[in-house]
Amino acid sequence: MKVFVGVDIGGTFTDLVGYDARRNKLSFSKTLTTYPNLVSGVSTCLQAAGVDIDSIDIFKHGTTVVINTLLERRGARTALVTTSGFRDILEIGRAGRPVVFDLEYQRKPPLVPRHLRWEVGERVNASGEIVRSLDLEELEILAKNAEARGVEAIAVSFINAYKNPEHERAAAEFLRRRLPNVYVSAATELSRDWFEYERTATAVANSYVGPQAATYVGNFDSRLKADGFRGTLLMMSSNGGVMSVGRAMEQPLALVESGPVGGCIGATAYAKALGIEHVIAFDMGGTTTKCALIQNFEYEIENTYHVGGYAYGFPVRTPVLDIVEVGTGGGSIVSVDGNSRLTVGPRSAGSDPGPACFGRGGLEPTITDINLVLDRIGGNAFLRGALPLNREAAIRAIEEKVCTPLGFARDRLDSAAMGVLSLATAQMMSAIKEITVERGKDTRDFQFFVFGGGGSLHAAGIARELHISRVIVPPEPGNFSALGMLLADARMDQSQSMLTNLEEASSSLIQESATELGQSISAALRRDFGNVSIILDQQLDMRYKGQRHSVLVPVHPGDGLDVIHGNFLKTYLNRYGLDDPVCPVELIGIRVTGYATGERPDLAGLHGAPRAGNPVPVAHRDVYFEEASGRARTPVYLRGDLPIGFRCAGPAVIEEFSATTLVGPRDEFEVGELGELRLSIG
Repeated sequence: MKVFVGVDIGGTFTDLVGYDARRNKLSFSKTLTTYPNLVSGVSTCLQAAGVDIDSIDIFKHGTTVVINTLLERRGARTALVTTSGFRDILEIGRAGRPVVFDLEYQRKPPLVPRHLRWEVGERVNASGEIVRSLDLEELEILAKNAEARGVEAIAVSFINAYKNPEHERAAAEFLRRRLPNVYVSAATELSRDWFEYERTATAVANSYVGPQAATYVGNFDSRLKADGFRGTLLMMSSNGGVMSVGRAMEQPLALVESGPVGGCIGATAYAKALGIEHVIAFDMGGTTTKCALIQNFEYEIENTYHVGGYAYGFPVRTPVLDIVEVGTGGGSIVSVDGNSRLTVGPRSAGSDPGPACFGRGGLEPTITDINLVLDRIGGNAFLRGALPLNREAAIRAIEEKVCTPLGFARDRLDSAAMGVLSLATAQMMSAIKEITVERGKDTRDFQFFVFGGGGSLHAAGIARELHISRVIVPPEPGNFSALGMLLADARMDQSQSMLTNLEEASSSLIQESATELGQSISAALRRDFGNVSIILDQQLDMRYKGQRHSVLVPVHPGDGLDVIHGNFLKTYLNRYGLDDPVCPVELIGIRVTGYATGERPDLAGLHGAPRAGNPVPVAHRDVYFEEASGRARTPVYLRGDLPIGFRCAGPAVIEEFSATTLVGPRDEFEVGELGELRLSIG
């Protein structure tokens, strides 16, 4: 039996969940994120949760360091080494024009400027045959140039290396020996897919973030050990699993969405335990709001992720949870521009200075200030009073920055504040519609699973607008992403391109490739985690002939081509609403996922023994509700006082350590079997 800890360091708060398997006990803590010494905030959380660092066996950590480095473009000075004639592949990219009607449209420039993109003599043809040997003399010249120009990282990407990586591996090994202080990535070490632009962009991004990410992960591990940690540190990967420190330092791009995945893992576990097949997972934190679909107890993984968005960013080939994000969170700043246009976010007050009501020097109003002024949250309830909220400071900020510019008198403060929340709601709804309505999904078919510090505060209003009848709020929603990390298994994904018509393919060749990938994954997982139990899943990348995009089709050992074709038709029909049994089908590649399962908390009984009795409100507040067109006298309950099975009609406010749940006047709520709140939306 072990002690597990999960830590999610966000833009505003650092969240920690500890689990003692011997006593089946959870502990929670939360503090403002401490920049630049992030470990200091973790130490504070450990003390507050009563967890001794020397007792921890497994420490799981999610970080935003990789995505922030890419978005803020503050990575290493990086060079690209590529095949002669392919120097400009990063700028040529794809021929598509994502923004059709903007005549001045420009993508963001590549991470590597042209004077640091270097060519070397070598060539492998489309069949994987070596046409021209690798010129090591040219590599030596490039190494000297790298030294002279102060290059900190190098990406190596050769044409057709996905078919035969021999030259790419040799060049990477040469540069690592020759330049031991330079971070080197080879494209085929990260992806064996056939998309040359995407593979090159992936290698460049991995090298660009490599030095900073490796330093962060290494220092984080060292600081924990210096404080007495004797266990194993694992990093949350974007694919929904955990990875070793060593692998994270070699492939830091796998951490690109390390932070948000924990919540989706937890939401999936709760969906399974409660038997809910279709769920919208909604995470509203201090800086952003993120949402994802969980269908048939599984979340979807995308194999291409666009850093900075599809329209202006660049693609990387790394498995990432299919998640949509919008810059609206509790700390999102509310402002009015010179044309009297109201905006919410994407700028955030962060943890320093934070919202105006934090009393740490912030002068601009945020969503948190708005909710405080409308009495949707209490001034002394958050973090059990450890962070008291100043209502007068929030009122001043809203009056100066919102009411006065828009011409609202003081007696219309509530109306102005509610207008801000309506805009924030619309922005968050747009993210939900992107993963539902825009993909042919009906929101009425889903239940709304909400977490994050602000998720349960805004859930009822969003659900009402989207005609979602049921909202689920897990216990301690403000720490839920950290809890989800405790439920994550080790995971590794590998793929191999194999472009062929399905009718010309060989089921034995498909299985041979799958077996080879599975053996590689199993060996890597056992190197990192010891003699663990491993589960392998197989999928095929398939499409109709002539199409650009593909779908992932599950495949099992022994499946013949007829079975594979039938599975493709079912998958395509489910995704797009139509299929064509006659049209030729192409096989693009094969993907294998390996899971190394380990100990994890059991959700049943995890949140303590069932309580009994008839709880009474601890207070009453006049809370503003849009559906009531004003304020309504509202009872305030402590969530810890509510027994399983307790039911009550709204309006109601339910407060706990890390979050507040708001129940509207036409809604009602019930406490479920796992301690979750079930809101029925009127």
